[in-house]
Amino acid sequence: MSTICAPATAPGGAMAIIRVSGPEAISITSRIFSKDLTEAKGYTLHYGYIRTPRSESEETTRHSETHAKADAIIDDVLVSVFRSPHSYTGEDSTEISCHGSRYIVQKIIEALIQSGARMATPGEFTKRAFLAGKMDLSQAEAVADLIASSSEATHRMAMSQMRGGFSRELDTLREQLLHITSLLELELDFSDHEDIEFADRAQLTELTDALYKHIQRLTDSFRTGNALKTGIPVAIIGAPNVGKSTLMNALVHDERAIVSDIQGTTRDLIEDTIQIEGITFRFIDTAGIRKTTDRIEQMGIERSLQAARKADIIILLTEPNKQFPDIRIPHSPETPDLPIVLRVINKSDLVMPDSSFLYHRKQKNQDIYISSQTGAGMPILLSTLVSSAHQVLSVNQGNDSTIVTNLRHYEAFHHALEAIARVRHAIADNIPGDLIAEDLRQCLHHLAEITGGEITSDAILSNIFKNFCIGK
Repeated sequence: MSTICAPATAPGGAMAIIRVSGPEAISITSRIFSKDLTEAKGYTLHYGYIRTPRSESEETTRHSETHAKADAIIDDVLVSVFRSPHSYTGEDSTEISCHGSRYIVQKIIEALIQSGARMATPGEFTKRAFLAGKMDLSQAEAVADLIASSSEATHRMAMSQMRGGFSRELDTLREQLLHITSLLELELDFSDHEDIEFADRAQLTELTDALYKHIQRLTDSFRTGNALKTGIPVAIIGAPNVGKSTLMNALVHDERAIVSDIQGTTRDLIEDTIQIEGITFRFIDTAGIRKTTDRIEQMGIERSLQAARKADIIILLTEPNKQFPDIRIPHSPETPDLPIVLRVINKSDLVMPDSSFLYHRKQKNQDIYISSQTGAGMPILLSTLVSSAHQVLSVNQGNDSTIVTNLRHYEAFHHALEAIARVRHAIADNIPGDLIAEDLRQCLHHLAEITGGEITSDAILSNIFKNFCIGK
């Protein structure tokens, strides 16, 4: 196993940390450090300076003042020493805390490589932690989610998963599956004795029904998890020139969309995300819905309808004295629930005074009157978006329910759900136990993929870790 090194902090700060891990991590760091670290205990800090690598003759002598002045000193640093297995990776490791200059960081990396280390690949430190058994694969993936967390909700989910909350839930499922499997296989072992029945079909039905509901809840939670992680999709739909782009710009506080009184200006989808009261929203400005012979505009309108089908919330926009566009969102397996539709009347400042916006909202109890140009009525729209988001998420943000946020996990749960569904049907149809046991093993296999128990290919692991930060 080679010794690897990489910056563990983002460039540009006042301080930086360079991480080194592997069988020669301590000796390689010692070669460029002003003190001998080879006998240093784990969990210790050492102050000194980093210099260019020593020659072989210098390795046998200690530093004198004369040597120190002659050396090419790179920086004064603190070196943390970690001894295997008590480190992040489970290997001998050091962490060099230096000043944050890009030049200094680069020179220290070069010195480490000259002394025998190599540059780490993205996610390689966490990959080594997984291979050393310091964490399972779902916990390793949570590290990347924690780094990328942008809200209280995503931070809470990543921390729960990294601390093993997700793994404990999977352990519960695994124990239930093993219990059912053992009952069936024990019955098969004594199949010659007709008077012995270890697997009562009524009991199996009850156990598999509970298991199916458990896995289905986790599978269904992906919609919530994905919305929390990437933002709740909100499509702004309406006829041309009703102010969709102006509203988009007002919502994200930026000139993201081109505003023009020429119909058909917006041809493609424009997206941007913002946080409102701790919830991430992903707003999508769409092409105006109208009949047209322009092929490019027709394509934009079709994309608008596709965005509406995939959105959790639709802002259906019009202006005074105009009808709302008639859009129909069919049910689909991917989106079994229809999106929440907010009926919003823009440019209302042209027909009513500012003081009447709140009155009309209370009286109508459905349509929201706003002016994205003046900002009137916008607080009401924002509060309605937040309440709608809570309805979409349909989870109490303060509870500890496990929520699936990772597409790979979702696919594994989906396959596990299919396998346990086959078990339910087989039990109901009195299918022989050996056939049922095979589907149970398939379910176990798919659940084990989540934590890494069934993943042996290095190519698969590399694909999982490729999007990690270089120092993680």
